[in-house]
Amino acid sequence: MSDAAKPTVELRDVRLSFDEKEVLAGVSLSVPPRSRLVVLGQSGGGKSTLLRLILGLLRPSSGEILFNSLKVTRMGRLRLNRMRQKIGMVYQYSALISSLSVRDNLALPLEELTTKSRSEIDHLVEEKLALVGMSDARDKMPAELSGGMRKRIGLARGIIMDPELILYDEPTAGLDPVISAVIDELIISLSEKIGATSIIVTHEMGSAFKVATHMAMLYQGRIIASDTPENFKASTHPVVAQFIAGDTQGPILQATPS
Repeated sequence: MSDAAKPTVELRDVRLSFDEKEVLAGVSLSVPPRSRLVVLGQSGGGKSTLLRLILGLLRPSSGEILFNSLKVTRMGRLRLNRMRQKIGMVYQYSALISSLSVRDNLALPLEELTTKSRSEIDHLVEEKLALVGMSDARDKMPAELSGGMRKRIGLARGIIMDPELILYDEPTAGLDPVISAVIDELIISLSEKIGATSIIVTHEMGSAFKVATHMAMLYQGRIIASDTPENFKASTHPVVAQFIAGDTQGPILQATPS
């Protein structure tokens, strides 16, 4: 396999348990370069946990996680910090620091992790704000922004280091349909403009099928399907079909304890 064909992220039989609760029961997944992988699954099913494992914030009970062919599970703190500079994280609730302006929220990782001058940092901040259509918000405080505006600022902060990989945790949660569509379009355009690989965790079907180039379904701690969006729509797998349709009849509710 050539370097260009190697997956950006690879999970090999990853298992994770907290006390006696098994969260992941052997997840294997390969994420091609420049793809947009949407991970579907029930709330509390381990989707966001996958993102924390890729970032090295959690260690699996067993199995391997690779980023650009490097084993995340064997990295020490210094190597993990260097790796994280190549990964952008977009949080469900934006996670902006309320006491800092938009400019300072975006500048913070550049100030802490690089040796760039203030003028270089300001240029990058302005560049990224322009990409998400938020140039006028540079000097605003997070409390002055609507939910949709905060989401866009969160996207700008996620790409401030020009990452190779962007992780999105429920990026359209809590937004109205119009603003959700704006965020979906930004996810697509940003991935194409900076050439990044994206992993998007969501359970919102409209967004999922709009942004995905690949899809995977996490169910009962395992990836039960991994395919193109077109094949997902046509899937005859009973769990996948029920989840996509939002049907109350099927194996999902039957397997859920009352």
